[in-house]
Amino acid sequence: MGVPAFFRWLSRKYPSIIVNCVEEKAKECNGVKAPIDTSKPNPNEVEFDNLYLDMNGIIHPCTHPEDKPAPKNEDEMMVAIFEYIDRIFNIVRPRRLLYMAIDGVAPRAKMNQQRSRRFRASKEGMEAAEEKQKIRQEILAKGGFLPPEEVKERFDSNCITPGTEFMDNLAKCLRYYIADRLNTDPGWKNLTVILSDASAPGEGEHKIMDYIRRQRAQPNHDPNTHHCLCGADADLIMLGLATHEPNFTIIREEFKPNKPKPCALCNQMGHEVKDCQGLPREKQGKHDQFADSLPVAEQEFIFIRLCVLREYLERELTMASLPFTFDFERSIDDWVFMCFFVGNDFLPHLPSLEIREGAIDRLVNIYKNVVHKTGGYLTESGFVNLQRVQMIMLAVGEVEDSIFKKRKDDDDNFKRRQKEKRKRMKATCLSVFIFQRDQPAFILGGQFTPQALGNRSSPLAISNPRQAAFEMRMHDRQNSTTSSSPNTSLTSDGSPSPAGGIKRKAEDSDSEPEPEDNIRLWETGWKQRYYKNKFDVDASDEKFRRKVVQSYVEGLCWVLRYYYQGCASWNWYYPFHYAPFASDFEGIADMPSDFEKGSKPFKPLEQLMGVFPAASGNFLPPTWRKLMTDPESSIIDFYPEDFAIDLNGKKYAWQGVALLPFVDERRLRAALEEVYPDLTPEESRRNSLGGDVLFVGKHHPLCDFIVEQYKTKNTEPVDIPPELCYGIQGKLTLNDNAVLPEQTVESPVPMLRDLTQNSAVSISFKDPQFAEDFVFKAVVLPGAKKPAPVLKPGDWEKTNNDGRPWRPQLGFNRDRKPVHLDQSVFRTLGHTMQRERGMPAMYANALPLSAFGSPYARPLLGGQQQIPKLLSNLRPQESWRGPTPLFPQTPQRTAGAAPLLAWNRMLQSQNQYQPNQYQGLGGPMNYPQRPEDRMDRGRQVW
Repeated sequence: MGVPAFFRWLSRKYPSIIVNCVEEKAKECNGVKAPIDTSKPNPNEVEFDNLYLDMNGIIHPCTHPEDKPAPKNEDEMMVAIFEYIDRIFNIVRPRRLLYMAIDGVAPRAKMNQQRSRRFRASKEGMEAAEEKQKIRQEILAKGGFLPPEEVKERFDSNCITPGTEFMDNLAKCLRYYIADRLNTDPGWKNLTVILSDASAPGEGEHKIMDYIRRQRAQPNHDPNTHHCLCGADADLIMLGLATHEPNFTIIREEFKPNKPKPCALCNQMGHEVKDCQGLPREKQGKHDQFADSLPVAEQEFIFIRLCVLREYLERELTMASLPFTFDFERSIDDWVFMCFFVGNDFLPHLPSLEIREGAIDRLVNIYKNVVHKTGGYLTESGFVNLQRVQMIMLAVGEVEDSIFKKRKDDDDNFKRRQKEKRKRMKATCLSVFIFQRDQPAFILGGQFTPQALGNRSSPLAISNPRQAAFEMRMHDRQNSTTSSSPNTSLTSDGSPSPAGGIKRKAEDSDSEPEPEDNIRLWETGWKQRYYKNKFDVDASDEKFRRKVVQSYVEGLCWVLRYYYQGCASWNWYYPFHYAPFASDFEGIADMPSDFEKGSKPFKPLEQLMGVFPAASGNFLPPTWRKLMTDPESSIIDFYPEDFAIDLNGKKYAWQGVALLPFVDERRLRAALEEVYPDLTPEESRRNSLGGDVLFVGKHHPLCDFIVEQYKTKNTEPVDIPPELCYGIQGKLTLNDNAVLPEQTVESPVPMLRDLTQNSAVSISFKDPQFAEDFVFKAVVLPGAKKPAPVLKPGDWEKTNNDGRPWRPQLGFNRDRKPVHLDQSVFRTLGHTMQRERGMPAMYANALPLSAFGSPYARPLLGGQQQIPKLLSNLRPQESWRGPTPLFPQTPQRTAGAAPLLAWNRMLQSQNQYQPNQYQGLGGPMNYPQRPEDRMDRGRQVW
């Protein structure tokens, strides 16, 4: 879920939650990168147990990146995804579990948002192509220079949806990747890997949360498990808080705004398509050696520490003199619930609540003022107390009018400042234009600039005269075009119009037409106008307003239940494009909030029919595709070729509301019944719902147990022995397409080798099951240790502390010692670091554990392009065997990271297996326990 501006607001208000990731880079010798040993201690000075990957946040940037050239084909996309996972794994280094979750079929409430996104993407793509072609023709007609237009197939990102061939191939590639890593990477040796691909229903992040909830309810769960979740969606922060796990961290890409992008017409940096003038490319480098390269900076990652966010919220939400006992965990749940009002993927946000205007702070203040009257908390384990929510919303409704008026004043002030800024810029441009107009038409410049006699002893040598002459000709042409061309014109304020008098965009002027705002929320009568314009009913229609409010209240209850208990209904959705006002939430205490039981998700191809525009119909079977385009189709109205976007008071189209018709599930299913017989066996397989798959390597304690199930051909589900799998529980069932020891794992990517000596094994996995009315308690588990505090104590100065100043904590370890470099070190770095500009390989950032050539590498066929040897082995697959230690060895975790090995020591360690630091057994169920260390000081048992 994307909540616009939520992370920006959160990181600015609570800055200590952010920790920059420390990433160990691969060393290079003689042009070969040495693999990183991820079994060694984490350089971030923290050890994570479980790593969860929300895979859609990885798939999108790898298939259509914004900051580098896109992969040429699907094979390169898969390699890029593998490298991305390798990099995340190198940073986090989980010791128990790796869980990969790809978005499967979503609940109907989410499908409406997916439909809007995909229709928008198709519409914007076509409009951008038309605009690009129009500008190209204008530039060429004026004699501009543009490189020849590349004819290449555009990658349709809509294929990243369950049920497509792309997602099916991705699942095969990930199974191969997991098997390879379990065979070759020592950091994966004792790891349990679970893959939930697109055939398993549910959004990726919610499948992860469902797994955590169900494992927490087991008696063997370790309450001090350290979780790390990888994903960029803002709702992951709220989902992490909803688990009430004391050790929960999120890793995501560091957001860097305004990244430079090349122009799609001339491939030059510094301007957009609409500003392209068709000028020749400037020389890049002394010898133009960087002509085809883009400035690529490797994406950095950050950690978001939710335990620190809990510290902040505990200070902010703690209230004294309550008529009931204060419970911080319940107040956390109320805070998560209030965040839903400013945005989520299932409901439109209330008109009076904008996160950029401090809506969350406003809600928290109202909450703290009203909670004394409510007599308790708003929520409990995912269930809403509507009577108390009504008191909060009506309190917001009392200030709605002042919110709208302040929003108008702030907007007018912003426009005034922007107008003054434009006037200053135009005045500067006019002065420069007048100055240039009064100059001679042509003056020799640069190295040809005339010199006064006697100013230099001897003439300097001319360098690159052809380039210098070309630049002077271009300068002369521009001057003559500006000053003497009959097409030159001045704008109303005296400045020259761009592009030789052709004014391409109306927004370049002060008379920029703004969309007419018919609602005028800052004027009296705003509620009447809002309902008339948005819903086409009178505000006096009390029955309709109550229907809208009831649907919205149902949505609030559904969303909170979705976060804390799982999907309450696969069929429910909010049937309107707009939200009601907070002042309309009157009499909601008696509104029903129950949902139908036993609902089932859509099948993958059915979801494609519900969310795809007709332009993406090529991903569907031919007869199904025809239903989108045939004028005689009974559901042709579901697929409009064009649709309106209501800005709804916003400035940009992407912020507006796409006015698409809602899909009628009964009509859709009735139409599909006629074309279901046309499915091929392969399409029927892709249209079926699947489940999760569990992988382990040969050194994992569970491996022999799984192999025994295949030998006995036991078709009945069996329970996982928790003592063999770090306390993980669930059901195991034989898999028809299993990865089995001593059987070759074929590579789905042609340029990657087959795994001929496989020792990994896979089996179907199902989470522990509970009764439909079972309630997962939103509490901290008994025995959980509270992390040491990070924030400065409020009474630090009062308690004296021997006069020591407060030292902020940087990173995960408070005892970390700062490192200082003297001037000699900086001089050494200046001499040794490369001064020449160089470009790293686009898809060879993370070389796996086999870079020195392997007898298992598959030879290239004629005409095939070399893809980086991502999965070639550094060491033979059987080199792990090594001598068995006499005693279980469990290295103690240290507060500081081990120093990087010198190159010669790294080479010596290639043939030595590093004992896993969780090899020792212990704990209540005899599964590996992490040793206590200095970082556990100061923890308190809850």
